[in-house]
Amino acid sequence: MKVVLFCGGLGMRMRPLIPDPHSVSSYISEDLPKPMVHVGGQRPLLWNVMKYYAHYGHKDFILCLGFRGDVIKNYFLNYNEYLSNDFIMEDGGAKLNLLHGDIQDWRMTFADTGLTANVGQRLCAVKSYLKNETMFLANYSDGLTDVPLDEYLEKFKKTGKVAAFVCVRPPHTSHVVRASEEGNVTAIEHIREAGVWINGGYFIFRKEIFDYIHEGEELVEQPFRRLIEANQLFAFKYDGFWACIDTFKEKQALDEMIARGLTPWKVWGSDAKEAMPTALEE
Repeated sequence: MKVVLFCGGLGMRMRPLIPDPHSVSSYISEDLPKPMVHVGGQRPLLWNVMKYYAHYGHKDFILCLGFRGDVIKNYFLNYNEYLSNDFIMEDGGAKLNLLHGDIQDWRMTFADTGLTANVGQRLCAVKSYLKNETMFLANYSDGLTDVPLDEYLEKFKKTGKVAAFVCVRPPHTSHVVRASEEGNVTAIEHIREAGVWINGGYFIFRKEIFDYIHEGEELVEQPFRRLIEANQLFAFKYDGFWACIDTFKEKQALDEMIARGLTPWKVWGSDAKEAMPTALEE
C-alpha cells in the first residue's frame, strides 16, 4: 500500500537558534524544511515517520515536496546507511561490512507539489501516482506515534468508509474554560481531561477521496465536511503515544525524551519501551 507524505510546508514556527554544544537540541536553520529537523541528534522527523510505515510493510512512498524540497532529495540521494545501523570496520576503515540496512527496499517518488500549496492541493497533485491504488495511506511528516497500524487499518476496512484519521487527545497544558454568556465561570478543566479530541493525521483513504476534493481546497476543511455529511469519515480514537513536532519547544521535549531513552514511536526495534508517556511531557 502506497504512503503519501506531505512534506512541503514552510514550518514557520521553527525558529533558527544559536548552536549550544551543551544542549541535546541541535541547531535549526530557517532554510531547513521541518520534516528534515533531526530529533535527538539522530535521524530527521521524516525518516522516523517513514521507518514507522516500513515496519508495517508499507515501503512505497510518495513525498509531496515544496519548501526546500532539494534538501529532502539530497538527503536521500546521499543517504548513509552506516549512521543508523550496525557495521563492522576493518583495515582502518578500508573495509566496511554493513550488518543490516534501512532503506534498501524502499521505493520513493519525489514529487514537487508547489511552494505554497495546501495539503489538499498536494494530494491532488500526486493523484496520477495513485491511479492503480484502491486504498492508500497518507500523513503529515511532523507527527510521531506508536498507534497499531494493522489494527487501525483492519477496523477501517470493516467500516467501508472513504476516509479515516487517527483521533488523539491534545498533548498541551492548556485549560478549557466553560462560562455563561454573562462571563460566570462554571468549570476549568485541563484540556486532556475535557473530552477534547483532535486530528492526529495518519490518514487512510480509498480512491474515492478525490471525488470529495474540489480545486484549491484544504483537505480537512471542505472535503472533510462533505465526507461527514455523507457519513464517510471514520475516526480511530487512540490514547497511546502521539506527538506533533510543530515548535522548537516540542522538539526540545522530544530530544529530552530521547536522552532518557524514551522512544515509544520506534515500533521497529528494541528502542520501543513499555509504559511510555502518551504525549510529549511539558
